[in-house]
Amino acid sequence: MNAFTPLVLPNGSTLANRIAKAAMEENMADADHAPSARLMRLYQAWAEGGAGLLISGNVMVDSRAMTGPGGVVLEDELHLERFRQWARIGQAQGAQFWLQINHPGRQMPANLGQATWAPSAVALELGTMSRHFSKPQAMTTQVIEDIIRRFARSAQLAEQAGFTGVQIHAAHGYLLSQFLSPLTNQRTDQWGGALENRARLLLEIVKAVRAAVSPGFAVAVKLNSADFQRGGFSADDAKEVVGLLNPLGIDLVELSGGSYEAPAMQGQARDGRTLAREAYFLEFAREIREVARMPVMVTGGIRRLPVAEQVIDSGVDMVGIGTALAIDPALPRDWQAGQLSAPQLPAITWKNKALASLANMAVVKYQLNKLARGKATDPAVAPGWALLVQQLANALRARQYRRRMASR
Repeated sequence: MNAFTPLVLPNGSTLANRIAKAAMEENMADADHAPSARLMRLYQAWAEGGAGLLISGNVMVDSRAMTGPGGVVLEDELHLERFRQWARIGQAQGAQFWLQINHPGRQMPANLGQATWAPSAVALELGTMSRHFSKPQAMTTQVIEDIIRRFARSAQLAEQAGFTGVQIHAAHGYLLSQFLSPLTNQRTDQWGGALENRARLLLEIVKAVRAAVSPGFAVAVKLNSADFQRGGFSADDAKEVVGLLNPLGIDLVELSGGSYEAPAMQGQARDGRTLAREAYFLEFAREIREVARMPVMVTGGIRRLPVAEQVIDSGVDMVGIGTALAIDPALPRDWQAGQLSAPQLPAITWKNKALASLANMAVVKYQLNKLARGKATDPAVAPGWALLVQQLANALRARQYRRRMASR
């Protein structure tokens, strides 16, 4: 078995190989928060690149709750034909295409001007960058119930549009991850306290999504292997949550890690642990594989075929690749042809870790925007320049977003 061996999922469908284009936040929606022509061009490049699975960047279940301006939203049928076109493009070369559905919780920029909801009223701690995020309000039972319905509705619409699955985002410090962590979930009701309660929202959403779609439609979960903050969601917690997911008809669990406060998905931890230089979360994935009854995928820093093969050889079922595919969308096809490419971005060693994390994301988005315009990528772009370009674009899109929301 190797990276190009097909994988049969629990729902009976098959992935052509074990390589997935992992989710990266593109922020390339059109003015209606639907897939734009640029976004479709980007996914055409990935579809032609040879990965067996494409997972979209964040698709929001509520237009009032965005991870950033320019995000795609799927909450009604209004622009479903554009989603159908996007689904066709992503699957044109035989890959499965799943939408990653998400809610940001407290990780929503303050300049979007919307009320911020979270499990508890716990603000982000990002030093001088904290001011860019509002202190959230603790969610009421009614808000929680609405969010469960929204995840189920977005999944139902994704199936109607022709996607082959959804991935429920419960990692990286977004809303469902916030419920799982005792640092951000300080509730004393049925949604907080013991892990079983902190996991309740994720489990209820999974059940609602599974009930809203057909048996052959894939339902996956992206879960932190840990959040890499002392006192937070731990590797033992992750194993227990996977155990709770086992009987719920999940087709794949993707393991990543971290949040805005501790961007372990970029190789940085805040709890003193040292992450591997590549395949950051493989050690955790091996442990979770022991309890998981569904296929497991690991994402985080993988860029070389020998490392991808090491992941598969260790018993993990799928390899998720993000940044390397932002630089070279044809990487799986190149590997299969015998070219041992290993795309990499230069390390950003700024002292301000929060700013360095933003710059790293900006450099990745710079590559995505190049691909979306049909141009060659530029891994050597100056991080400061990429960050400036990104911040200016965000400011413009945030202003457009506020105007759109005010007119509704």
